[in-house]
Amino acid sequence: MIEIRDLAKRFGAQVILDGVNLTVEEGETLALLGPSGTGKSVLLKHIIGLIRPDFGEVIVDGQAVATLDRKALSALRSTIGYVFQNGALFDSMNVFENIRLGLTKPEEFNNEETARARVEECLRLVNLVPETMEKMPSELSGGMRKRVGIARAIAGKPKYLLYDEPTSGLDPVNSDIIDALIKRLDTELGVTSIMVTHDVRGAFRTADRIALLTGGKVVAVGTPAEFRESSNPEVRAFLERDFDLEPLSTVSD
Repeated sequence: MIEIRDLAKRFGAQVILDGVNLTVEEGETLALLGPSGTGKSVLLKHIIGLIRPDFGEVIVDGQAVATLDRKALSALRSTIGYVFQNGALFDSMNVFENIRLGLTKPEEFNNEETARARVEECLRLVNLVPETMEKMPSELSGGMRKRVGIARAIAGKPKYLLYDEPTSGLDPVNSDIIDALIKRLDTELGVTSIMVTHDVRGAFRTADRIALLTGGKVVAVGTPAEFRESSNPEVRAFLERDFDLEPLSTVSD
């Protein structure tokens, strides 16, 4: 379980997070929506300890992330897979070498045969053929780069997966492919996932629950059905943008 309690963070005079409270239950996929610049990615980085809060706590499996020493933080990070917004593949490494970096156990990373077997399995899980491991990132399409980034995130068999805008920059067809892949992996691997996204339709297709972050706070949390029925003005603004829903002013009290 991931618990975020009264989390606050500012950079200089700019308040990014202003008392965020959120719980992510075991085994669920939660989509985190919000306007650009509202701190969604900053929130993910607090979960893996890349950023320390000014106030509040992030609790992962009963551990307060900001209080962990280097060894304990490294151990926690080995249970978390992180999918970066643009794939973040190393252009000087082929696909095999990029995915191999996701292996968290030294005995697996250092054994060529074991590493290749695991990379091949991860490629299969993201619907890519084994031969893909010999390609360079420059030879991959945008959708393939995203899938390789996901393969690297799952290589270490994590308990948690954090996705930072997994469909950004993709056309609708490839976005649908990635959404379906995320949903299948969450079921097949039994992981707990948080997906930061601006794609409302993708969130509705993929998530068990949705949270809306705006103004530095989580202003609404609920299932896709509950979001559709919400009269919260911030929620309605998002839904009116991507769905053919009546404006809030026409919705009865």
